[in-house]
Amino acid sequence: MKNIVVLGAGMVGSAIARDLSKNFSVTSVDLNKTALDFLKKDFAVNTIVANLKDKKKIQSAIAKADLVIGAVPGFMGFETCKTVIEAGKNIVDISFFPEDAFELDALAKKKKVTAVVDCGVAPGMDNILLGYHFSRMQVDSFTCMVGGLPFKRTLPFQYKAPFSPIDVIEEYTRPARLIENHEMVTKPALSEPDLVEFENIGTLEAFNTDGLRSLMHTMRVRNMKEQTLRYPGHRLLMENLRDAGMFGTEEVEVNGKKVRPLDVTSKILLPQWKLQPEEEEFTVMRIIISGKEKGKKKMYTYDLFDRYDAATKLSSMARTTGYTCTAVANLVANKQFTRKGIIAPEMIGEEENAFLFILNYLKERGVNYKKSVS
Repeated sequence: MKNIVVLGAGMVGSAIARDLSKNFSVTSVDLNKTALDFLKKDFAVNTIVANLKDKKKIQSAIAKADLVIGAVPGFMGFETCKTVIEAGKNIVDISFFPEDAFELDALAKKKKVTAVVDCGVAPGMDNILLGYHFSRMQVDSFTCMVGGLPFKRTLPFQYKAPFSPIDVIEEYTRPARLIENHEMVTKPALSEPDLVEFENIGTLEAFNTDGLRSLMHTMRVRNMKEQTLRYPGHRLLMENLRDAGMFGTEEVEVNGKKVRPLDVTSKILLPQWKLQPEEEEFTVMRIIISGKEKGKKKMYTYDLFDRYDAATKLSSMARTTGYTCTAVANLVANKQFTRKGIIAPEMIGEEENAFLFILNYLKERGVNYKKSVS
């Protein structure tokens, strides 16, 4: 049986370990012993308590691995991925680190490693869908709208997050890069709001965020943008807080102490944005790909609506992100995808067998992408 080592036992990392343990020998590595004890108690998962900031600890943990999963926080992701590649191990990563993964491409090819990055729901599955159609038609436009939200709407924020508020706030402050008429343009985060209707939910508000990542460099498409989805009203509140300086990163002096406004705001928001155990939440995504196919205008729309699973007690964000990762992990582990170097998800989508396998794998786990064609 092949050995897979999952680096990180957070919300998504744990879901990944649980899913892969059905067909592989899985070892989960984290500094959080409580999270590891939960996995070890209820699932066929081996555990190692280790500080993943320590390169030698990573090297030791992955020594016998046939495949590694990177599920560490973003700020640790690049160095973790580099360490795994240096060890000559294949990796599928969901850490969404801010650095340019392609800086590691030459190293990965030298080590003959397959290193799939950004392999979640978005970025991740949206890239896979675009990659599939890009290789089969002349794509003119790509739009990804995505969001994770609680079912219960509570003012003033109408929002909760499965991760740190600082990570969410980063989406609201970092300028959004879009492709317009083949040129990269930059617009403020939270800009160009639009109300959009979704089955099962109703009206949500879409606005620009910086989520295209690798697609800006790998896909030659005239117009591309990513938008985040929230309940109407949330965007304006966040815009007002941002413009008032509450998300600032420059230190200010308060009672003789220097603090960043962002840190204070995040500390205040953390308990208000924290999802409670077994709280109902959902993930919604709409992908629109249009262009010409065999000389005729064609538009493909993929809609995803996924909710918290009470049976497994897995959040929708863990399911939609984790199962995309585990689908690709199966392809790499079983040598059904063997391309070497840094692999963006759209490169996997180009291969029809891999694309169909991923869709079917997700469907078997109740994650369904509803396709419509016009």
